[in-house]
Amino acid sequence: MPVYDYEAVSPEQSCPKCVRAFEVVQSIHDARLETCPACGAPIRKCIVAPALGRSKSMLDDRAKSAGFSKLKKIGKGEYEKLY
Repeated sequence: MPVYDYEAVSPEQSCPKCVRAFEVVQSIHDARLETCPACGAPIRKCIVAPALGRSKSMLDDRAKSAGFSKLKKIGKGEYEKLY
């Protein structure tokens, strides 16, 4: 399910939870929240960039630290060990 970010409309009328943006897991079909679940202050939905995953370079670093080897094909049936 998607994760949505919400923040307080007015920081003066908000609690510590909604003064900073907080995340809520909701179905696409659920109505958007209008008030903070903790204090009842008015909140609005924020537009944020999606987190799509990690970079391939980090994948290589994690695989190497976990003890895996990476091979590169250099010819028919021939492989070179990169790490």
